[in-house]
Order: sequence, then C-alpha cells, then structure tokens
Amino acid sequence: MATFPRTRLRRLRRTGALRELVRETRLDVRDFVMPLFVAPEPQLNEALPGMSRFSLQTVVREADELASAGVGAVLLFGVPEEKDDEGSGAWDPDGIVQRALRELAERVPELVLLTDVCLCEYTSHGHCGVVAPDEPGVRNDETLELLARTALSHADAGADAVCPSDMMDGRVGAVRTALDDAGHDEIAVVSYAAKYASAFYGPFREAADSAPAFGDRRGYQMDPGNAREALRECELDVAEGADVLMIKPALPNLDVISAVRERFDLPVAAYNVSGEYAMVKAAGARGWLDERQAALESLTSIKRAGADLIVSYWAKDLAAWL
Repeated sequence: MATFPRTRLRRLRRTGALRELVRETRLDVRDFVMPLFVAPEPQLNEALPGMSRFSLQTVVREADELASAGVGAVLLFGVPEEKDDEGSGAWDPDGIVQRALRELAERVPELVLLTDVCLCEYTSHGHCGVVAPDEPGVRNDETLELLARTALSHADAGADAVCPSDMMDGRVGAVRTALDDAGHDEIAVVSYAAKYASAFYGPFREAADSAPAFGDRRGYQMDPGNAREALRECELDVAEGADVLMIKPALPNLDVISAVRERFDLPVAAYNVSGEYAMVKAAGARGWLDERQAALESLTSIKRAGADLIVSYWAKDLAAWL
C-alpha cells in the first residue's frame, strides 16, 4: 500500500459530490418502519411526536401520510380501554389493534402492517405474561398460549407480520405453529430475538401505558452485559421459525447487530428505541446539537452495523430529510 504523500485519503472528501459518490452506507426510507400507538382517544406528544397516540380515525390519516411520504411499513402497538390480569384485550377480535389492522388493510393497502405481540400493554400488572400471585416472576409456558392466540388474532385481522417482543422461551415456535395450523403460513414472524433489559425504554412505556406495576423485567429480558447469549437467542429463534431477527435497543448494541449480521443469513432488524429518540430530541430542543444531523448519524451507524431494516420514531421525518 502506498503511503503519504502519495496516498491522501482527503482527496475523496474534498467536495460534497465526491463524498456522496464514495459513501459506503446509505439510508433509504424504504428500510424504515414507523411505530404507531393506537388508543381509544388521540393524545398528542409535542415534545416527542413519535410517541403520540392515534385513535382509529386518526391512525388511518397518519398511515396514509406515511405511505405518501415513502415509508413502507408501520409497527402497531395498542393501548386498550381496559386491562386485566391475563391481558385478554391482546387477542380480542374487536381489540384496538385488530380494528386498526382491518381499517389500515382496507384503506392503506400499500403499507406493510407489522404488529407487536406482547401482553404488557394489556395486563393490569404491566408484565409481559402470566403472573401468579403466590410466586415471583412470569410463568413462561402458560404465557406462550396467550401470545400465540394474540398473534393469530392479528393475522386474522390483516397483519403482514407479527413481532413477538415478550422474551419468553419458545414463543417463536408457539406463534409459528399457531399461524401454520390456522392456515396463516404466509404470515412472517419478526422476532425480538435479542431484547435487552434497558433504561432506554422509558418514553415508550409512558406512551404505551405499559410500565410494570411492581418489580422489573430483568427475569426475562436479556442482561446488557451479554453478547454471546444474544447469538444463542437468535439460533433458537431461527430453529423455531423466525423470518427476521431483531435487536433492541439499537445504539447500545451495535456490536450485537454486527455479530448477528455476520452469523445469520436472515434479515436483521434493529429498534432505535424511544430513549434513543428522546435524548436527541431533548438535546436538540436545548440547542446542544442539531437534531437532524444527530439522528442521521445515529441511524447511519445502525445501518452500518448491519441492520437491514430499522424501526424508528424518526421514520416520518427521515422521509422528508432524504
């Protein structure tokens, strides 16, 4: 390799056109998924617009705007009117997500409709599965049936892909079997394969009204110190029938995204979570950094690490920026 002064790497940085010509990683709005919160009543969040809630009427309008802007997919979360210990609203055929799916499938058919499959938004205790009053933790195997029932109700209502995010052992297999047995073998399973117990979920839990009423989720979500375990989680999910592997949160786990991309041939997704979004929004509002530039840099790093698709609250903004 020639060295300085014959080699001058700055030659290709001299102008914007040159930098664009040799750029290795590019963002494309078609690689992004916009999360949407559907609730009985709309609720605007001026500080964090991506955390706003939409009613059944307003979510159709928002989805239509997203599709018109070039965003190709949305991920639906439900905020029900009522909750119970079992989370029965999650699989109710007339539940908030199921009704939204039917509306969106009919009125914005060009959008890919993904749904979050979990119980935390629907349980009175805020945990992701069945909780027994006389013992600690979440009952893994009893939860699987409820998750499968939820995924099936989403598929019946028009989902293109279901995304189990609960981190119960065996949930991908349970969901895949339920879908196949019901004739929904064409519905994809996007697994939250490596979902870490993270401090970056705070704004989401407020928007989705899903904070645990007691304890925490460290007994089922992954320890942030573990990377090899993430690969084991992915291996199991692939064996159980996952079509896409997701890592969450994205920015603290770029090394995990890279390792998963290197090891597996499935599409790799990453969730640029609410706390990552919120801290940049807050710093931008105070003039400490340029929100647009910081967001683009953050999203580029996730893409560069190996993510094929990115779930991000900036998806709508990104469509305008790009």
